[in-house]
Amino acid sequence: MANIRKIISKLAAQEEELLDTQFLAPCVRGGKVRTRIGGMIYTFQLQQGNFEGWAIFKPINDKIAAVFDEPTLPQIAEYLQLLVPIRLQLARVLQGQTWLAYPVNESDAKQRLGFAKPVPVHLVSEGSQFEQIVARWDGNCLWFEEIDRRADPLLSEQLKAALKKLILPQDVRFKGMTPSMGTVYELVTRNIKDFAPKVRDEQRLQRALKMGGGDLRDFSDRPDYWLVEWTSGSGEHHSSAIAKHDLTVMSSGICLSGLDNDFDLQSLVGVVENR
Repeated sequence: MANIRKIISKLAAQEEELLDTQFLAPCVRGGKVRTRIGGMIYTFQLQQGNFEGWAIFKPINDKIAAVFDEPTLPQIAEYLQLLVPIRLQLARVLQGQTWLAYPVNESDAKQRLGFAKPVPVHLVSEGSQFEQIVARWDGNCLWFEEIDRRADPLLSEQLKAALKKLILPQDVRFKGMTPSMGTVYELVTRNIKDFAPKVRDEQRLQRALKMGGGDLRDFSDRPDYWLVEWTSGSGEHHSSAIAKHDLTVMSSGICLSGLDNDFDLQSLVGVVENR
C-alpha cells in the first residue's frame, strides 16, 4: 500500500513539474514538438495547429502544448549550437517555410548526417533559389540557421541566369561549378512543367530570328501561337504572334497591309529591317 502511495505521489509531482515547464523548440505547420522533462521525453500536439516557427511552449497537459512566448535570437542561436551544422544549397520551396535543398559537400554530408541526398530544410526565414545556407541537424530534421556567408554569391547568380535562359541541366557549364550545383539545378528544372519542351521551343525561335538577323528577348505561350518579344539588328523592339506549327506570322505587330501570313519569323526580320 505504501508503495502505491509513493508511486501516485511521484506521478503527481511529475505532472506538476510538467505543467510548470516552459521549453524552446522549432515547429513546422501541423507538426509536433518534443522535449525532455524529468528524464522523460514528451511529444506534444500544438493547441495552435497552424503555427510555424520558433516559440517558447508551455504544456497544457501531457499531450498538448501551447505557444507561450516569442524567443529571442540569442536563445534560438544557443539552441542551434547544440545541433550538427551542415552546408546546403536551396533548390525550391516545398511548402510554407520548408525548402528542398542538397548538400554542398556530399562526403561531408555522409559523415555528419549518414547520407547525401535531397532533404527538406525547415523554417527557412531568408534565402532564395540556389543560395547556399547553413542548417542544423537534430538527428531527425534539418533547421535553417543562416545564409552561408562563406559562399560565393556569383555562383548562385550563374545558376539563376542559366535557368532564366532555359538551359538544360546537361548543358550548364561555368567556372567554379561543382557536381552538387548541377544536382541542385536538375532538382529545380525537374519541378518546372514542360521544361525540356520549353527549351526546344526557345531554341527554335532563337534560331529563326538569328538567321534573319534578329534576337529573341522573351516569348509566352498561347494555345496556337507564341507571343514573341524580339529585337531587330538595329535594336528596335517588336512583339509578334507566331504560329507554333510552322512559325508563320499571325500578327507582326507592324503594318504589313494584311500580308502578315505571307511571312514566317525569319523573313519577318528582313521585312522589318528593309521597310
